[in-house]
This record gives sequence, structure tokens and C-alpha cells, in this order.
Amino acid sequence: MDQDAIFTFMSGFRYGVVSSIADDGSPQSALVGIAVTPQLEIVFDTMRSSRKYTNLIARPRCSFVVGWGGEQTVQYEGIAFEPAGAEAERYREEYFAVWPDGSSRLTWTDLTHFAVKPLRVRLSDFDQSPPLIIELRFPQP
Repeated sequence: MDQDAIFTFMSGFRYGVVSSIADDGSPQSALVGIAVTPQLEIVFDTMRSSRKYTNLIARPRCSFVVGWGGEQTVQYEGIAFEPAGAEAERYREEYFAVWPDGSSRLTWTDLTHFAVKPLRVRLSDFDQSPPLIIELRFPQP
């Protein structure tokens, strides 16, 4: 039930802020278009020339913030990977369901998709009293 509530909240947003770590240890954040699976995996596309791509290939642990209306948000920590083959096709379909125009970008030679498997997901809703807080932890993939 808690996972369903978090999925419902997250799937109401088309953008999230992903944070990754650069070679020198500095944090880097970027706004990305996202899709969310019922398993709370996040899917997004990016260019292989981007800083986030380089960071996530070298250091796949990352975090997201999703939702920022009022005092409702999801804080998300996970492991990013670049899916291949049939797995890549499955994740792209999840992404295209939210971003139908995303398939037109497949012709871009530098474009790729990442999927992120959750490690910790926390939904906080301080717009209600008492506040609603749901936190889930997932095993390392």
C-alpha cells in the first residue's frame, strides 16, 4: 500500500532533479524529464556528452527530488544504470508512455536512457496535520 501511494504521487510529476557526483567529489544536479514504474524505478533520457552521464557511469549512486508543490516531496536514493537490449526497450516504453515525443529523439546519436533502481524512498507531506511520512528501503540490486 505504501509503495502504491508513493507511485501515485511520483507519477503525477514529469520532472525530477537528479544529483550525481563528479570525479572531484563535487555534487552536480540537473532537472530531467522522468517516468516512474510501479516498482518505483525512475527512467530518464540524457546525452552521453552530459556531465550526469559521465558521473553516473563512473559512480551510479544518485539521488532525486520529485515534487515540490506545497510541502509534498519525494526524496529518492538509488542506483542508476544504462539498460541494454530488451531491457532498454522495456524502460524506453515506460518513458514514452509519459513522454510520447521521446521516441523522436531516438535518432539523436548521443542520446541514451538511464533507469534508476530505488534504495531508499521517502514521501513527506507536511501539508496535512499530522504530517504523512512514508519511507521505504529496498535491497541493493
